[in-house]
Amino acid sequence: MASTWQKTQEFYNWVLESGDPRTDPWPLVYSPLPVTLIFASYLLVVALGPFFMRQQRPLELRGLLVAYNLAMMALSCYMFYEFLVTSVLGNYSYLCQPVDYSWSELGMRMAKVCWWFFFSKVIELLDTVFFILRKKQEQVTFLHVYHHGTMLFNWWSGVKYVPGGQAFFIGMLNSFVHIFMYGYYALASLGPRMHRYLWWKRYLTIMQLCQFVAIAAHSSYNLFTECPFPDGFNTAVFLYILSLMALFLHFYYRTYIRGKQEKLT
Repeated sequence: MASTWQKTQEFYNWVLESGDPRTDPWPLVYSPLPVTLIFASYLLVVALGPFFMRQQRPLELRGLLVAYNLAMMALSCYMFYEFLVTSVLGNYSYLCQPVDYSWSELGMRMAKVCWWFFFSKVIELLDTVFFILRKKQEQVTFLHVYHHGTMLFNWWSGVKYVPGGQAFFIGMLNSFVHIFMYGYYALASLGPRMHRYLWWKRYLTIMQLCQFVAIAAHSSYNLFTECPFPDGFNTAVFLYILSLMALFLHFYYRTYIRGKQEKLT
């Protein structure tokens, strides 16, 4: 028992001390405990929120939702710009890019936008909270909770250990997709009168699927080539993206193919 506890303590100390010293002092990065507590609180809200809202009227939150979605759209624009410009200025390779662990201006600029991307995943947990407060429980699916929860830990580890390198491609692509996604949500939050302008929801899902295919190809390429970026991270990204592709394809089929067929019958 003592040996197991000692090994656990040694592993935890390794987790703390083997990170990037540049990002360790930044909020929520040094220890996994803060993000673990955030995640546990998130699951608690998902589990108990509907119970507490059962006797309550759904909240409108229209003004708050418009402001939130526009703010997230603006943040996504900023992150996409930073990922793109920093990678171009740093002459990054889109096939194999090691992490720049230097304290140079471009090295720190990339690390900072990686932190903002991680922090945006913390903020995005509010998506679920708003669904629950509006009693839109049908939106809080396994896909929704899985995606939000896992991205939190994925990007904590990214900022902790590899803030940049190959990871920039994922952040840049995801930020680009989220510009359109939060733009869609901003329009939808304006009310029923905007529904006629939201015909492109299906194409938003297709865009997300294309994103996953690009990330899978990008990460798997380096598993078969010599690239000074940790294979463990590329393997984890590849397997994770496969899980998202499967879940999103199931969502696409259920919503846009089977759902359409059921309406016709």
